Amino acid sequence: MRPLYGLVLSGGASRRMGEDKAALAYEGRPQLDRAFSLLAPRVARCFVSLRQDQATDGLRRAYPGIADRSGAIGPAGGLLAAHGDYPHVAWLVLACDMPFVDAPTLDALILARRADYTAVAFRSEHDGLPEPFCAIWEPATLERLSRQVAAGRVGPRHALSDGGTCLLSPRTPGALDNINTPEERRQAENRLARRQEPTCHG
Repeated sequence: MRPLYGLVLSGGASRRMGEDKAALAYEGRPQLDRAFSLLAPRVARCFVSLRQDQATDGLRRAYPGIADRSGAIGPAGGLLAAHGDYPHVAWLVLACDMPFVDAPTLDALILARRADYTAVAFRSEHDGLPEPFCAIWEPATLERLSRQVAAGRVGPRHALSDGGTCLLSPRTPGALDNINTPEERRQAENRLARRQEPTCHG
């Protein structure tokens, strides 16, 4: 099979959150740092997807970066920039705003990978459709995404709605929840705090 590289998506404008989601700390650690640390040991090379104006910011410059050169088309631009730089590899993609993603979730994607699959993704717990931002994208599916974007459809999820995609059930409930607003952040912090509470044994 083709080499597997890692890509942390961190180029969003974070408009709903009101501050850079990649820099938000959960359990004392910026989300970008946590996501990169989860991905890097599982892939041959790991990169951070960013906007060109983020290349020198204090957080992202610590990591190998790939700048989105396609303009305001959202995460699809980051995926296609990575594919453009390294067209012959597959990408294990992870959005930086998923603070509950864990090692078993990523390992399940890697273990399910086969030469005849064009992608491996989880079914969303919310609508049953493919989750594009914690998934393995093979070159064929990225080529499909490129054609789709050229036709004016910039949503990456559509490119995964194909018979060549292996769809998995989530391994850890809630692992793929993304956190986009201050209220969702408060709820996420409460979830993490409850998870750390000691269990009393009578």
